[in-house]
Amino acid sequence: MEHLTTLKTLHILATALLLLGGLGLAIWTWLARRKGDADAYGKLLRRPLVFVWLLMGLCLISMPFTGWWLVHLVGWPLGQTWILASSVIYTVGAFAVWWLLVRLNRLRKAEVTGLKFTLALALFSGVCFLSIAGLMGAKPV
Repeated sequence: MEHLTTLKTLHILATALLLLGGLGLAIWTWLARRKGDADAYGKLLRRPLVFVWLLMGLCLISMPFTGWWLVHLVGWPLGQTWILASSVIYTVGAFAVWWLLVRLNRLRKAEVTGLKFTLALALFSGVCFLSIAGLMGAKPV
């Protein structure tokens, strides 16, 4: 039973760090833009913010493994609707985060314009991971 508690703690911690990291980056960007920094989006991929992105990436990579292990330890079948839905939402949300990073890198190099789509990607990925957290919390069987 200790493994279950430790694994559950790691999974929740990864989820919290992912969501807090995204929220922190969003607040930092909003404050920088509010102060008139036109290069705020380009600075999102520079040090020390790269550490936040790396931490979020590590959390993003670990979540499917810890989630599967939790489901395996508890004994839930993988065919439950909420597990399948969260897997699909996770895949789409992770793709959106990857696409967002590519767009931010191009923005940093001044190869891309049109911030509305970048903002839409950021909001979409945030909503995806919040909905997964809601599914995990509710566990509708």
